[in-house]
Amino acid sequence: MKILTYIYTLLFSSFLIGQNLTGAWSSSTDQIQSVWIMTANHFSITKYETDPAVFISTAGGSWATADNHVVLSWEFDTSSPEKVGTQTNVNFLQSDDNIQWENTLWRRIDKGQPGALQGAWLITGREREGVISERVPGVRRTMKILSGTQFQWIAYNIETKEFFGTGGGSYQTVNGQYTEKIEYFSRDNSRVGARLQFDFELQQGKWHHSGKSSKGKPIYEVWSKRADLGI
Repeated sequence: MKILTYIYTLLFSSFLIGQNLTGAWSSSTDQIQSVWIMTANHFSITKYETDPAVFISTAGGSWATADNHVVLSWEFDTSSPEKVGTQTNVNFLQSDDNIQWENTLWRRIDKGQPGALQGAWLITGREREGVISERVPGVRRTMKILSGTQFQWIAYNIETKEFFGTGGGSYQTVNGQYTEKIEYFSRDNSRVGARLQFDFELQQGKWHHSGKSSKGKPIYEVWSKRADLGI
């Protein structure tokens, strides 16, 4: 027993402020996959079946550390909408590549690299008839949260606690091309497995995103980092 305790202590250290949570983490049981994306200040946790592809749930918001624990502030939660606007204090055990949270073991996918778009973004502009109109989001938001290899978009309302849709999976950024592989999609499970390619460019800190949507319609979007918006 003492040997097992010693090994466990070596593998996991109690959470300390300053340990690096940024990146993506995964947990799986049978055909159910969970992905947890953490940026500097925001997070999302999504659960879905892989075979057949079925979206199950997603939740997330912002996070911070306090007194050697993590405080999760919920902005959306499809399973428990009543949690929106509340906070949860979380204690867990962490090594560099694993997190033990309650009865779930999360394994690190990446540390926020190599993708060029790591962070939490809100859509702030769209092009219509050749003109880009921009605005600061209010209570209804569409967020895109990315680690170094994983992405997710979520549309929700922090005031009414409504959820409008989400999709996500893996992505790459190579030579100005942003390519997504869809691994879950709340609106249409049949889209899982599709690959979408877009042009991307960072202009004055904003992500200019153009190409065709999952429905084949041309799009031109502008995304701003939440840290720059102060939201």
